Amino acid sequence: MSNPWIAIGALGLVGILIPVGMMVISSLLRPSVPEQGKRATYESGEVPTGDTRIRFNIQYYMVALLFVVFDIETVLIFPWTVIYRDALESGVGLTRALLPMLVFIGVLVIALAWAWRNGAVKWVRSPRANSQRRTRQQ
Repeated sequence: MSNPWIAIGALGLVGILIPVGMMVISSLLRPSVPEQGKRATYESGEVPTGDTRIRFNIQYYMVALLFVVFDIETVLIFPWTVIYRDALESGVGLTRALLPMLVFIGVLVIALAWAWRNGAVKWVRSPRANSQRRTRQQ
């Protein structure tokens, strides 16, 4: 009888040796051409101007988080829809098969209503967009 930990250890060793080996081989084979332009922040040849930190609207992150939440909802609902008929045919009652998913969807609807009420899905206009809108209206 062989020990299963030997196979796991060998797999871990291979998983570490392959990337490390690739990095060592690439560092040995790549050309080394020291150049001032390569040490710059951007290698495009353009001289960077101004600050590189840009302020993003928090609304992008809020929409992304809401997307992730409702994307996960889809991942959880789809398998349930696949096994729903099998559960009913095997004798599980309608309430026992349907109630957990209805509670789950109810929690998501309440969360969406809360996010909507608190303005998480309301798109905020930037001051620049508001000023441009005012100038067009005049």
